[in-house]
Amino acid sequence: MKRNIFVWLLMIGVGLMMSGCKKATPVKGVELSVTFSEPTLSDNLITDVEYTWKTTDDLVKFDKDYSIFVHFWHKTNNILTDDYVPDPPTTQWVKGKEYRLKRRIYIPAFIDEFDPQFKGEETLRLSVGFYNPYDRTGQSEKEVLSKKLKVVPPPLDTPEVIYESGWNDQETEPNSVLKQWRWTTKEAKCVIDNPKRDALLVIKGGVNLLAVKDQKITFKINDLTLDEFVATGELFEKSYDVKKEQLGDKNEFSLTIAVDKPWVPVKVFPNSKDERELGIQVSLIYFR
Repeated sequence: MKRNIFVWLLMIGVGLMMSGCKKATPVKGVELSVTFSEPTLSDNLITDVEYTWKTTDDLVKFDKDYSIFVHFWHKTNNILTDDYVPDPPTTQWVKGKEYRLKRRIYIPAFIDEFDPQFKGEETLRLSVGFYNPYDRTGQSEKEVLSKKLKVVPPPLDTPEVIYESGWNDQETEPNSVLKQWRWTTKEAKCVIDNPKRDALLVIKGGVNLLAVKDQKITFKINDLTLDEFVATGELFEKSYDVKKEQLGDKNEFSLTIAVDKPWVPVKVFPNSKDERELGIQVSLIYFR
């Protein structure tokens, strides 16, 4: 009797797993290849990805304009989404054509090198296809590509970013666009390992336009101004090809983020109890 109950429960579990893994709906006449600018993928990596869509002679014309979903899965966790709207729209796709698009993505840090089960690399599953953005049932998804990607930890000489002074504690909100961030004060400083080579610096963040308008943001490397700008929207992303000469000769260099108009929430919003001095939100400082 106990064995029968066990088998029954096992069958229910398998059934639930199968129902949660819907078979991909084929898309006739459409092929997709995906390539990355980096020959070796790691986590904590910014890389360019190129999507090449090819239509063949048996293409069935799309009856609506679909969006493209791009999901990177680590086991059961969706660690990265890069959905986009194709141009031209899918209703204008014709037979025998190629439609290419290059985008920049950030693969977040997700590898636990101290996990006893870690064997030197992890596997991501890349899933790409079409979906109707106006369909809330999820039934409109049509997977075109499912591909396994090997991902390794960053190289040992990857510069470390240390949040030294002028930073508030990290905050997390899964439903927000930024997901996680730190608020700066009027001036916040990082100390970063000097790789003594050219490197890419990317800073992503946000500003509160309701609290302060025309807020000037300044980035400095050591004592030299790298950039000054006023964010035109709530979110910003800045990318710089930094030359090794800009970093100096020391083993570390400083990155300073400053604003001309810091603000205190309790003085701006009547219902706030937040007495911190705030500058801008910084969700990512990437230097490699």
